[in-house]
Amino acid sequence: MFLGHYAVALAAKKAAPQTSLATLFVAVQLVDQLWPILLLVGLEQASIEPGITVVTPLNFIHYPYSHSLIAFVIYSAVFATIYFSVTNYKRGAAMVALAVFSHWILDVLTHRPDMPIGFGDTKIGLGMWNSLEATVAVEAVMFICGIVMYTVTTKSRNWKA
Repeated sequence: MFLGHYAVALAAKKAAPQTSLATLFVAVQLVDQLWPILLLVGLEQASIEPGITVVTPLNFIHYPYSHSLIAFVIYSAVFATIYFSVTNYKRGAAMVALAVFSHWILDVLTHRPDMPIGFGDTKIGLGMWNSLEATVAVEAVMFICGIVMYTVTTKSRNWKA
């Protein structure tokens, strides 16, 4: 779920118009930016296994520091706190927190049961990535809805923007 994450950011702009779209994009992709770093330093593990799902060959073996429910709660709070301390915009901070957390929810929908709850063995996932058609359809609808919500609620500042 990549476009789906960006769809959330586009839609969130309506609820927090003073928050930049770039900030919302960073929020929805924050953990996917941290994950490769954690992988490289050996804190998390993945392997390539063609056919493990139809959409991706990645087998996410161990990634509780980036993708567990507990990690998402922490990242949501930390990112929102930093955002609020810089902007003093409560609604924006709330939307940033929700944008970060939305990533976990969407990943649970798409991933096979490999999404960790905490740092133990309990993992969940509904497996939408087992169907290319479902994945493309859901992501396309989400992205189109996000673009529509964004374009309806934002106004260009000048003809160039």
